[in-house]
Amino acid sequence: MPLRVIDAPTDFSDWDGLMRLLKAAFAHQAGRIDPPSSVHRLDPVSIAVKARQERLFLAFDHDRLVGCVFAKSLGSAMYIGKLAVLPAMQGQGIGRTLMAAAQAFAERTQHNALQLDVRIELTENHETFAALGFVKIGEHAHEGYDRATFISMKKVLA
Repeated sequence: MPLRVIDAPTDFSDWDGLMRLLKAAFAHQAGRIDPPSSVHRLDPVSIAVKARQERLFLAFDHDRLVGCVFAKSLGSAMYIGKLAVLPAMQGQGIGRTLMAAAQAFAERTQHNALQLDVRIELTENHETFAALGFVKIGEHAHEGYDRATFISMKKVLA
């Protein structure tokens, strides 16, 4: 598969396509996680703003957008969010390639760790990130919840 992952170019403008990708990738969480994913509060305008405030990496299969991940500085760590791969393309290493791009960026920018949050209910994601070297560092609750709703995970970089 001729996969290419790029740092979102300044002329990227397919915010509608990026929103379709995110909604498709996060659709399986509906009815599984509480509260619902923050992806439902995003729209093309807010995702474009997010991309200007953070680093966006995009994965393309030929010219088709198939994945993305956002990265932002969180002190000495690089926070990774909204990792998404089109459902039909999952299991082909696209997510790992996106994570590798984010890690390389973190290393280039002198960050000593990657950090991310994973919903409590998505145990398969806990396992996936553990296999990538992440360890659980805490449990937290969304505002208004009296139980843990997500865990934080961290990967120390060499």
